[in-house]
Amino acid sequence: MELVNRFFACPEQSYYLFGPRGTGKSSWVARLHPGALLIDFLQPDVARLYQGYPERIRETVHGQPDGCTVVVDEVQRVPEVLSAIHALIEEKRGWRFVLTGSSSRKLKKAGVDLMAGRALALEMHPFMARELGSLFSMEKALRLGMLPMVWDAPDPAAVLASYIGIYMREEVQAEGLVRKLDGFARFLEAISFSHAQLLNVSRIAQECEVQRKTVEGFIAVLEDLLLAYRLPVFSKRAKRETVKHTKFYLFDGGVFQSLRPKGPLDRADEIAGAALEGLVGQHLRAWIAYGKRPAKLFFWRTQGGSEVDFVVYGDEFFWALEVKHAQRIHPADLRGLQAFIDDYPEAKPVLLYQGRERRLVKGILCVPCADFLRALTPGVDPFQANTQPAKA
Repeated sequence: MELVNRFFACPEQSYYLFGPRGTGKSSWVARLHPGALLIDFLQPDVARLYQGYPERIRETVHGQPDGCTVVVDEVQRVPEVLSAIHALIEEKRGWRFVLTGSSSRKLKKAGVDLMAGRALALEMHPFMARELGSLFSMEKALRLGMLPMVWDAPDPAAVLASYIGIYMREEVQAEGLVRKLDGFARFLEAISFSHAQLLNVSRIAQECEVQRKTVEGFIAVLEDLLLAYRLPVFSKRAKRETVKHTKFYLFDGGVFQSLRPKGPLDRADEIAGAALEGLVGQHLRAWIAYGKRPAKLFFWRTQGGSEVDFVVYGDEFFWALEVKHAQRIHPADLRGLQAFIDDYPEAKPVLLYQGRERRLVKGILCVPCADFLRALTPGVDPFQANTQPAKA
């Protein structure tokens, strides 16, 4: 596969680069910083060396010329070095530190706050369609997701099938995040049914036959490993009572497809709809993370049942996006958006669907989902960049 340019931009100062395994952090950092000193804590012998003597990093860096770049890969494995790195930055000798990580649990306890803003906290996400350009395939994205390590693999299905196993073995078990891996494995299967759904912790606990606190802990593990995220409900100046639950997503559609059990009683369109919604969600998160215009991602659902899948709200953006896995537009598909713009006429309502035509229906812009994803570029409004549609 040809080298794919990513939207992630390298800052001049020291920075953290968080992201799940397989998003291409290490390879991209190596490309951005050729010749940098690499300290790789994925290597067990290197990790043991610094765990036993964290101050070694001061000796190592002092042996380098002023102004050099130091890459510390998977820094969460030895968070004790962060105090020394903070002190090195304070020496103001031009050293730049690039600290990658695929888990935030240990850093929350022992590191990030020590940097006191001396290092930016940035994120690396799975591929965006715009990054892949002509290589992007909607069918492949829905089936296998957008993880670089999967997309570029000779046997992507096999890599995806082992992905969660890698996390369970190398992260969950190695860090002692859960006591019983078999219980966590059952939870992973159960939580896959909550992808693109309101999160009901009590129901999942009943399905797994464990306590609610255990499920809450398991969900926290997924979030700390950056494998899942929750969206809050948009309730700013709400005119109607909104739901209290958050909405849950696995971070990549391919991971969802791998975890989600399938059988004769499962509806293919239901799984495909959740996969499409998740694909849009992960693109929107990447668009926000890589862009320089602040915005936040929400969903909207009232107690009366009106719902919009995604709300993008920021200084310059206010979008309401509904995602439908359908080739045609039906009046019922527009009801949630119509209810939203009744309450928030300032918002731009958009329906993303699987058809081929860009249309304007009852004041709502209807855009083929594949076209939207291909056009989504960080820092750019994809709707203003396009030409005006013909009215329906």
